[in-house]
Amino acid sequence: MAVLLLLVAAEGRAASPPQDLLSVAGIVRSPSGEGVRGATVEVRIGGQRLEPQGQEGGLRTNRRGDFVADFILPRGTLPGAPVTMEASKPNWRSPGPIVAAIHPAGEDSQGNRRFQGVATPTVSRQITPAFWLAAGILGVTFGLLMLEVMHRTLASLLGAAAILFLSYTLGTFFPEWFIISFDDAMRAIDMNVIFLLLGMMIIVGVLKRTGLFQWLAYQAYRWARGSALILCAILMVVTAVASAFLDNVTTMLLIIPVTIELAITLKLDPRVLLIPEVFASNVGGAATLIGDPPNLLIGSYAHLTFVDFLVHLTGIVSVCLVFAVAYYLWWQRRELGAVDARQQRSPIVLVPEEYQITDARLLGTSLVILGLTIGLFLLHGVLHMEASIAALIGAMALLTCSRVNIVTLLEEDVEWPTLVFFMGLFIVVAGAEETGLIQLAADGVVRLSQGSLLAAVLLVLGVSAVASAAVDNIPFTATMLPVVAYLNQQVPGAADGILWWSLALGACLGGNATVIGASANVVTVGLAERAGYPISFLEYLKACTLPTLGTLGLCAAYLIWQVW
Repeated sequence: MAVLLLLVAAEGRAASPPQDLLSVAGIVRSPSGEGVRGATVEVRIGGQRLEPQGQEGGLRTNRRGDFVADFILPRGTLPGAPVTMEASKPNWRSPGPIVAAIHPAGEDSQGNRRFQGVATPTVSRQITPAFWLAAGILGVTFGLLMLEVMHRTLASLLGAAAILFLSYTLGTFFPEWFIISFDDAMRAIDMNVIFLLLGMMIIVGVLKRTGLFQWLAYQAYRWARGSALILCAILMVVTAVASAFLDNVTTMLLIIPVTIELAITLKLDPRVLLIPEVFASNVGGAATLIGDPPNLLIGSYAHLTFVDFLVHLTGIVSVCLVFAVAYYLWWQRRELGAVDARQQRSPIVLVPEEYQITDARLLGTSLVILGLTIGLFLLHGVLHMEASIAALIGAMALLTCSRVNIVTLLEEDVEWPTLVFFMGLFIVVAGAEETGLIQLAADGVVRLSQGSLLAAVLLVLGVSAVASAAVDNIPFTATMLPVVAYLNQQVPGAADGILWWSLALGACLGGNATVIGASANVVTVGLAERAGYPISFLEYLKACTLPTLGTLGLCAAYLIWQVW
């Protein structure tokens, strides 16, 4: 009986008439030539819409903006009837359907005729209510960050939640109010940045348990031979170098308590050392991929390697550091000179036992693994490996070898609020990008630069510096990433990446100007206030405005030289 049923089914298939099989492929592009993900593509023949085989919910583009679909048509439909395609997406406008190029592709074993179609539909941004919603949420989020009305993590999560909530309430009933889908919001979270920060936090958490930073502070005092002027210079250099490899926020968290202790011992106001240190921290952090959060964002977005940052930024950052050290030795010459005069009359001797290495074996293991991790950073471009993988491998190897309690370390040393802050921020910026706000800003910079690479470089540097002084440089950098990517395509000569270096230098060094300009500044002011040495907004501004302008001037000269 079963054999009989199979024979009947086979006979039925054999009796079915041959058909036309159409395979279409293409890519939906924006005016700048980029693929548009998540766009719906309608395929029609003679005005009749076709349903793709095996794709419920219609034909949509993937992350690169391309699409592939198969259709079954009655025999003889092709090549006579024209095949048209049209793309659509909320916040985008289509110029209308386009005719696909159809080519015969032979017949299969069952006599079905095969055809292939290729087309490249285009869509352009349009201003919709979702644009104003996203712009308003981005502005409110930035305002909350700038005014510090609430914790920055809460501000970013509030913005992300508002975008998704409005997309799935108003956007469900009115497509023009839809901002971004949940899937696109999750894809917008750059896990390379999150895991890179997590890995480095773990490594530093283990290093902190060795007493290394207290020992370095004691050595700095020894090398200074009691001179506060020399001590200030050494601490600035040590902070800058450490910030290049450990990130500036972590470096300041480790060095501030030691600095305050040294200053009190010398009968010196700790603020005299802390402000130059945090300035040097931001300068040093600009030198490498992992030194400053804006660089992490830029490197991950633009696929720049650790070596790229070393080659293009280390030289100018070193010049800026020398300038900063010279400036602050001159600026604080009276306070530091008074300490030196007291030291000559009655020198203070620090007790070395209080500043010794507490775990030499763990320190040796940590330095070896840190060296290997930095080696992977240097090679990650050659290995085509994300920097986060190097950081995680180093962190896990160090945890395994050190036998430090991972639960305790994750609770005490990993800045979870910072990681969650980044996640929320990525979603807020993605909403602004999806609705065309970022595109509008990029078009404005293109118009102002009038196609001049030099003008674009100086505009990005200047705008980044001013904005980073007004708001935290992390959210600003995240907002500027798609802008600079667009400029790289539109401005002649920008394809070599010089605009990325303009953004990095402007964001990292411009953030030095005010208390709220960089995360390291906020951390320093908070810890100083907790220790009884508050640093006011105006006091910080007075101490840092001129050296910030000086370092930005050096960067402008360097970038102009690069362009010419």
